[in-house]
Amino acid sequence: MPEPLRRWAAAVGKLALSAGLLWMGVDLAHAQPAPASTAPVDAAALFQQHCAACHGAQRTGGMGPALLPESLERLRRPEALKVIGEGRAATQMPGFAATLSPAEITALAGWIYQPVVPAPGWSDADIRASRTVPAPEKPLADQPVWKADPMNVFLVVEGGDHHVSVLDGDRFEVIHRFASRYALHGGPKFTPDGRYVFFGSRDGWITKYDLWNLAVVAEVRAGLNMRNVAVSGDGRWIMAANYLPRTVVLFDADLQLVKRYDATTLDGKSASRASAVYDAAPRKSFVVALKDIPEVWEISYDPKAAPIYDGLVHDYKMGEAIAKPGFHGVRRTPLSEPLDDFFFDQSYRHVLGATRPKAGSSEGATAQVVNLDARRKIADLPIAGMPHLGSGITFAWNGTTVLASPNLKDGAIDVIDMNTWRTVKTIPTPGPGFFMRSHENTRYAWTDSMMSPQAKDTLTLIDKATLEPVASLREPGKTLAHIEFTKDGRHALASVWEMDGAIIVYDAQTLKEVKRLPMSKPVGKYNVWNKITRSEGTSH
Repeated sequence: MPEPLRRWAAAVGKLALSAGLLWMGVDLAHAQPAPASTAPVDAAALFQQHCAACHGAQRTGGMGPALLPESLERLRRPEALKVIGEGRAATQMPGFAATLSPAEITALAGWIYQPVVPAPGWSDADIRASRTVPAPEKPLADQPVWKADPMNVFLVVEGGDHHVSVLDGDRFEVIHRFASRYALHGGPKFTPDGRYVFFGSRDGWITKYDLWNLAVVAEVRAGLNMRNVAVSGDGRWIMAANYLPRTVVLFDADLQLVKRYDATTLDGKSASRASAVYDAAPRKSFVVALKDIPEVWEISYDPKAAPIYDGLVHDYKMGEAIAKPGFHGVRRTPLSEPLDDFFFDQSYRHVLGATRPKAGSSEGATAQVVNLDARRKIADLPIAGMPHLGSGITFAWNGTTVLASPNLKDGAIDVIDMNTWRTVKTIPTPGPGFFMRSHENTRYAWTDSMMSPQAKDTLTLIDKATLEPVASLREPGKTLAHIEFTKDGRHALASVWEMDGAIIVYDAQTLKEVKRLPMSKPVGKYNVWNKITRSEGTSH
């Protein structure tokens, strides 16, 4: 090749790498084994040369997303290789097949999927430095700038190209669509008036979005790998649960850092990933599950919260022990097993939590009931398989209230009497599912079987009076999942969970399809009214 032409080709290659590595992020997870090579590839040097400028020397992210095992765990190997070689549509990442050799691509992918040693940290100073407040293009209005019922709006998270669509729940038309952070997780959380919504991403970013003005108003990075966020019942506080670092972080409504809690035992000798945080509005507190430590935390945002006594005290009323402030303090409930996810009863006195099986253990998942007032477990839930209590629902049945929970392992819905904590029925489904939804104004509970290769295309409808499956809806060959209802419960929206997917609107009584809106892998949809009123048919 002539020298000028060789220089030109090298320059083009470097330019493509510079642009592409901005979005390389989670596209470089699991890679297939490298073909045989005569010379070993120095993956660390390759990363520092081509990736560190955008993704950070410790792979914690910068202009581009973090390249950490915790952030890459969901990417399948064939998809990773395809994206690296061919690029990704609707992003700045081109294909690298003409730039990097197969051995280099494989080595680089393998390198970023290895843990960073020593593990990267994220300090209070890092949190504060990450906060941004975009300057508004025009003064923000005190009412919606669009024409629709603000209480019957849906937010649809589209995982295919990382956007969010704002959907009118009456006309079933998209009001607005905007780009989101990569890999939103845990569901958006609304303020009580429905104006602001907070999104959490796997990379640890919290985005505050003004739904009335269709604008981002603040962002902050709470950690490096985050599970979810919660918003207090009064809208004044936001809390984030992190896997990395092992922390729980409290912010005010403007995303200013208030306090960081290290997720450790009282003596500080053991640390844990924080697996979930939810708001318990009637208690004026956040409840936190710890994946690796057998404790549940309750952190009150009530200025009048009772003081906290750690350990045994002879007489609390006499104040015989040294107390910690109840406001923003950690009230610990010891357990025999950690909780992975959980669900509240209607009173919010009880947490119903599941423990995932330990790696390499022959024991299955367990489920338990924890009384937050007594601060102890009061019952075991008789649920086999792997219950997904975080997606459970409650409804009235035969003079009592029951909990119905999908199961990640078995094709079954367990129905539990919430007075006796006993199973009243196990309802068969075509396969294991992830989501279950209903509404106060519909007779049916809807559940998917999306964890089943054979039945992922089927929704099962269960009559809440008879606890019998009465109908099914299918989207042959596709993944059909995640139901959410309109404010009045008249319509049910389902996701065709595919890159060329859609939102299907069903009449919740006749089960007829009303409308279909093309979407890019709509992984979830969230109705403002159902969320802020804590509808019995949706997750909280």
